[in-house]
Amino acid sequence: MLNIVLELNDILLNEMPQYKSETKSIPKTYDEQRGLLRSLMNVRPPMPLRKRFILLQDKLLSQETIQKHVIDVTKVIAPSNPNIYLWKGDITRLKVDAIVNAANSALLGCFIPHHRCIDNAIHSAAGLQLRQDCHEIMLGQHEKTGGAKITPAYNLPSKYIIHTVGPIISAPLTTNDCDLLANCYKSCLDMVVQHNLNSIAFCCISTGEFKFPNREAAQIAIKVVKNFLKSWEKEVVFCVFKEIDYEIYNELLS
Repeated sequence: MLNIVLELNDILLNEMPQYKSETKSIPKTYDEQRGLLRSLMNVRPPMPLRKRFILLQDKLLSQETIQKHVIDVTKVIAPSNPNIYLWKGDITRLKVDAIVNAANSALLGCFIPHHRCIDNAIHSAAGLQLRQDCHEIMLGQHEKTGGAKITPAYNLPSKYIIHTVGPIISAPLTTNDCDLLANCYKSCLDMVVQHNLNSIAFCCISTGEFKFPNREAAQIAIKVVKNFLKSWEKEVVFCVFKEIDYEIYNELLS
C-alpha cells in the first residue's frame, strides 16, 4: 500500500504546492507517509477530486476499514434497554445504517491535521468526497445549532453519516443549551424516519471540544431516544469513546 499512499501524497501536494517545502524531510516509511496523507486530506479545501485520486483513496480506506474489524453491535452485545445498545469504541467501525457526526457549523470537517475530534476521525476515514458533499449541501451557509444534514458514508461500514451541530458551552449550563442538545438528537432521529433507516449510532454530541457536561448530556440523549422509541421500532446505539461516558451511560441505562 506504500505506493498508493505515495501517489496520493503526490497528487495532493501538486494541488497544494504551498505544503511541499514542509514535507521534504519526511522519510519514506509507510507510517510517516500515511500520517502525511491524513494531514494533507485534513487541510485540503473542498474542490473537485481527480478520478485517479478517488480510485486510489477508496482502495486504501476500504482496506483500512476491513483491518479495523467492522462491528455490528446489535449482533455482539445484548441491548441495555429494548432497542438501545451501549458500546465503547471507534464509531467509524460500526456497521449501522447511520452514524452521527458532531460537526462544526460549516459542516466541512476539521481542518486541523490529526486533531482528535470525532469530526476529524469520521472525515479522515470516509474520504474527501465527504467534504465535497458537505460543501455542496451548505454552499457557504452555516448549519444551525440543533439541526442535522445527511450524506453518504463513502468508505465507512455505515451507509450514511448524519451531521449535527451541538451547542458550545462557555458559561454555566442553561435551559436553552439543554434544549439545543435535545434538538440535535431529535433532528438526527427525524432523519432516520425520513430516510427509512433501521439503525443509528450516536456519538456523545457536544461533550468533547464543545464542553457540554457529560452526565447532563447523557441524560438528555437517553430521554430523547426513549421517547422516540415509544413510536418507532428502530435500533439505537450509544457509541462512547471515553471510560467516563461508558460509566455514565451504563449507570443511567441500568
